[in-house]
Amino acid sequence: MNPPGLRVAVSEEDDMGDYGRPLEFGYFLVPNTGDPLLETARLADRLGLDLIGIQDHPYQRGYVDTWTLLSMVAAVTERVRVFPDVASLPLRQPAVLAKAAASLDVLSGGRAELGLGAGAFWEAIGAFGGPRRTPGEAMGALEEAVEIIRQVWSGGRGLRFDGEHYTLSGANAGPVPAHDIGIWLGVKGPRGLALAGRAADGWVPSSSWATPEVLAESHARIDEAAAAAGRDPAAIRRIYNVNGAITDGESRGFLHGPPDQWVEELTDLAVGHGMDAFVLWPEGDQHKQLERFATEVVPAVRDQVRHEREG
Repeated sequence: MNPPGLRVAVSEEDDMGDYGRPLEFGYFLVPNTGDPLLETARLADRLGLDLIGIQDHPYQRGYVDTWTLLSMVAAVTERVRVFPDVASLPLRQPAVLAKAAASLDVLSGGRAELGLGAGAFWEAIGAFGGPRRTPGEAMGALEEAVEIIRQVWSGGRGLRFDGEHYTLSGANAGPVPAHDIGIWLGVKGPRGLALAGRAADGWVPSSSWATPEVLAESHARIDEAAAAAGRDPAAIRRIYNVNGAITDGESRGFLHGPPDQWVEELTDLAVGHGMDAFVLWPEGDQHKQLERFATEVVPAVRDQVRHEREG
């Protein structure tokens, strides 16, 4: 599919095929205090993107709070869905996080999703009073959190959960979300990927650490766990944070090149390698990159994927 000279995103032996899910496209809004954050969010909404993801690092002094920004973004937009990409669980108690997500979903008319991570940057988390967990402890806490969040979203009364990291002791939940909020896990490694397949609604890796070469193995672990749990692997979303730059010059490697390169590489990732949503994390002029992505890349990828699926 790639024209001569264009760097191939992934190798043929890693081909995982296509889960057939509808494509979605989004923008990764870095919460820098001095940036025109709401203006950028409104632009993404006007350009017709499906998602806005916001990273969650409360200990980063140059960032505004992610949940406050998510609420403001939802308030000034009309159609785009918003999600933490991904929420830092060690600093977000899961029952309260569940209530916050459900409330945002209700207030926005069903436009909230929940990206969730086990935690990173443990010294910074500890500086903010959060727990310093081992990798095993962090994954155990994430698994407990997924169960607690689903309980809280049920709207039930007298909820109970007795875990190693979290508890519910007769909690009364509400409000119930306006739609079935997706829990999308930003995880890697065998245990995290198995958890995504067994208990989550989606997987949300970033191209910076989940390179195309590792996608096949990651999908396989998710799919195996999903099948073992009696779930359809195709029901699990695969959301890819794609870091790069759309340019007018020659290719400088994966996701660094002209629009036609982006179209070919994202199409490869969709129809050959299982990803179904692409959230742009651009380098350079943010508004220019966002506009080029929405107008020069997204429509062409939709057309190319449709053509390949029909062919």
